[in-house]
Amino acid sequence: MPMIKQENATSHGLNKTRKSFAEKFAALTSAFKRVDENFLEELEEILILSDMGVETSAYLIGALRSKVKQEGIEKPEAIRSALTDIIAELLAGDAPNYESPTVMLIVGVNGVGKTTAIGKLAHRFKTQGKQVVLAAGDTFRAAAGEQLAKWGKNANVPVVKHHEGTDPGAVVFDAVQSAKAKNADFLICDTAGRLHNKQNLMEELEKIDRVIGKSWPEAHRTNYLVVDAATGQNALVQAKAFMESVKIDGIILTKLDGTAKGGMACAIKKTLGIPVVYIGVGEKMEDLIPFDADEFASGLL
Repeated sequence: MPMIKQENATSHGLNKTRKSFAEKFAALTSAFKRVDENFLEELEEILILSDMGVETSAYLIGALRSKVKQEGIEKPEAIRSALTDIIAELLAGDAPNYESPTVMLIVGVNGVGKTTAIGKLAHRFKTQGKQVVLAAGDTFRAAAGEQLAKWGKNANVPVVKHHEGTDPGAVVFDAVQSAKAKNADFLICDTAGRLHNKQNLMEELEKIDRVIGKSWPEAHRTNYLVVDAATGQNALVQAKAFMESVKIDGIILTKLDGTAKGGMACAIKKTLGIPVVYIGVGEKMEDLIPFDADEFASGLL
């Protein structure tokens, strides 16, 4: 069976978001004969309700207002194309350019799909001919190691794991040694999403970060935060909390196909300055795809 093209997968993943926006936008364009300030104010409210947030929506409308004046846009129907261009520009960023070896630390709260995202990343890199090792660094959630082991088996990559309750730093240290011995291109580390309290969680992440830095200082480092798209604006709160302890290089936005809150990708980029690097658009191994700003903006609107 041929693989679905990425642009089709992105569009499919945004079906619920697009349907929600399209209905409101169609009602708005039919209610106005021309683009004026009232139209823009109504559109801003629609953007806010699409989970782009107040700050991001205000920014987009400000940019749109300037574009309307510069290009003399009068017809409401023409706004869709103009807004698509503005959103694509906001979301634009360089695609990840990995150098071997790379240690990838995957963080996020429980339930957002961290382990699944790791398995799909491993599959993607493996099919590109890369050597991948996984580290089961979430030793606090029951059966987390077994879950990652299943994904490793499906992706045909080795998994380093210890018993439940083991020091995560020890697991990651052993995984580094294994990755070095195998000349791995990627070591992808799972982490706990919740300990006794936020402070404990962040201290564990900082410790793992230090272990990697000391045991494999020559490796390139990438830290990704996994966010469930359905959480909407709560994703910003989660991101800010994790950014206090580890440097976040990118966002993996999961479960996009199951929510109408796809607009929060814009809020993440505008508010935090962190790019979305991968999006989850389904259940299959191939359904974690690289983020493309143009495709996303087109699919969104």
